[in-house]
Amino acid sequence: MADEKVAVVLSGSGVYDGSEIHEAVLTLLAIDRQGATYQCFAPDIKQHHVINHLTGEEADEVRNVLVESARIARGKIRPLSQFDADAFDALIFPGGFGAAKNLSTFAFAGSDCSVNEEVTAAVTAMRDRGKPIGALCISPVILAKIIPGATLTIGQDAGTSKAIVAMGGRHERTDHGDVVVDEERNLVTSPCYMLEATISQIADDAANTVATLLGRVR
Repeated sequence: MADEKVAVVLSGSGVYDGSEIHEAVLTLLAIDRQGATYQCFAPDIKQHHVINHLTGEEADEVRNVLVESARIARGKIRPLSQFDADAFDALIFPGGFGAAKNLSTFAFAGSDCSVNEEVTAAVTAMRDRGKPIGALCISPVILAKIIPGATLTIGQDAGTSKAIVAMGGRHERTDHGDVVVDEERNLVTSPCYMLEATISQIADDAANTVATLLGRVR
């Protein structure tokens, strides 16, 4: 198949309260270099909170996940409510705390978290059609909550891997360059910034994840 189409779900802009920007941009680059195309999506909801990325402190502001995600997508983004699984060959989630604060409540509730209804709907629709789903960094916890028995990786963090198991998933310990594939459930995951990393390592992780994801389509 030529010109595969990948849906990329963002969660804001910035590692501490949205999408991890390096992971998001390098995922888009990897998709393009694979000869595929992408469309960015984000839920049209209020961020859980806003973090000053210079000081790490919470700011007295209100921001919107879709509006902030549009910064990364250069304005070319759609509300996740408009996602149509029939129009895409694969779905992928970059990491960043937005995945655990805006797309889900994992940052606050751990294994007892909930997942945004539109995120759940998108994942379920792709699963129903047998299409592959990718997730980087912390975002695999979303898949663990939605998909019973999923085999995933978030790298080596003991607390997060324990939470994945508590949600009924299976965790595989990984390092940079590693990609975990759940053959049965058609899932592709990689640790990225859940490990100490250089931007080159993140580029490699994103490239490997995207190549593996698209390899399940081609």
